[in-house]
Amino acid sequence: MRDKVINWLLFVILSLIWGSSFLLMKVGMQSLSPYQVAALRIVSAGIVLIPFAAKAFTQIPRNKLGVVVLSGLLGSFFPAFLFCIAETQLSSALTGMLNSLTPLCAVLIGVFFFQLKPKPQKIIGIVVGLVGLFFLVAPNGNLYINNFLYIFLVLLATVFYAVNVNLVSRHMQGITSINIAAMAFIFLIAPCVIILSFTGYFAMPFNNVEVIKSTLAACVLGVVGTAFASVLFYRLVKRAGALFAAMVTYGIPFVAVAWGYYYGESITIFQVGCLGIILGGVYISNR
Repeated sequence: MRDKVINWLLFVILSLIWGSSFLLMKVGMQSLSPYQVAALRIVSAGIVLIPFAAKAFTQIPRNKLGVVVLSGLLGSFFPAFLFCIAETQLSSALTGMLNSLTPLCAVLIGVFFFQLKPKPQKIIGIVVGLVGLFFLVAPNGNLYINNFLYIFLVLLATVFYAVNVNLVSRHMQGITSINIAAMAFIFLIAPCVIILSFTGYFAMPFNNVEVIKSTLAACVLGVVGTAFASVLFYRLVKRAGALFAAMVTYGIPFVAVAWGYYYGESITIFQVGCLGIILGGVYISNR
């Protein structure tokens, strides 16, 4: 009984952390550019994981280092920037809803590029999820043409996540998640510092309260939403198994929607219904 309580506690914490990340991006971009928020997120996560880097370097096989770096780019670097850029035009709630497509993208990528054999329920689940996506971005038949590019950026981020999931599953068996994260983020610190420098972050007025607030939001996003959450997720997988841990996908969008509603973002019953259709497709394809 105690183990089940701990497992569900980890589940709730992860849902809250990852579901809140979309709002933290909005807060970060009140005074910073999307590029600065994304770069700060990666840098802060990398700094926190430095203590694990030495051990990771000795334990990861040398022929796997390139794959680990690629995993960091696909699973963290590119999505961090894509999400921040998208949220300059999309609400955090809508972004969280679109993020729920990640498991369906993982199935599609697995089928087309990793020789995953599609079962009938996976195909049905994908179709159901895509129907939900269509109505989500085209409510009442009126496609959000002005925001389509930003919707595409979120979808591209979910594709990167999906490729990374298959990459890790296929090529990094036996390497712990903490070692993968630590080594990947160490290599990502330098390019993100360069981005911060070129975007003028280090010349900003750090005595300004709004700049400090946005910086803290971006750093919390990195330390808690990326580094700490990764450790918790790995712990949950070890305790309860991958199937139970994967269920976090269902909690994240509802937390994002709740935060969006709390802060006055436009959320309709129709959109929530579309989210339900998407998650239904996720459930069918991963049953």
